[in-house]
Amino acid sequence: MKTHRWLAVVFGALLSAMPLMAQNAPTNEGTNPQDWSSYYYVNVPIEKIYPHRLGYVIVYRKGNTDMATLYVPLAWFSKSDGKGDIIDLNVDKTWPYFSVFYKDGKFDHIRLFLRKNFSHPSWGNLPQGTDLDSKFNIQELNPEY
Repeated sequence: MKTHRWLAVVFGALLSAMPLMAQNAPTNEGTNPQDWSSYYYVNVPIEKIYPHRLGYVIVYRKGNTDMATLYVPLAWFSKSDGKGDIIDLNVDKTWPYFSVFYKDGKFDHIRLFLRKNFSHPSWGNLPQGTDLDSKFNIQELNPEY
């Protein structure tokens, strides 16, 4: 009988000690709009990318059926301009894509995730004599989604 009482006391002590070991409930951190980042981004798969002496011509799918073209100046990928980054995709199965970053609702920069190997099906060649020089004279991107 003493054993049962002793076990009951130990069990009661454990039950009363449980609140001391309880964790705090998580707060609603990040739900306040003032805590939100001013940046957001959009990822878009690339159908075809064409190198040009002034930049890249990117053909991508907007919506489900339509295609759109984006002209990204090569100067944006220099450290001084800083509007673009190129990330090399290694030998994995990821298809090339780009991410457009917006700050406070306005274009901030673009990040291209491309295959190094120009023989990858995502790379293409522009036809000879294609005059696209004026298309690369831009200050910001306005892609259609």
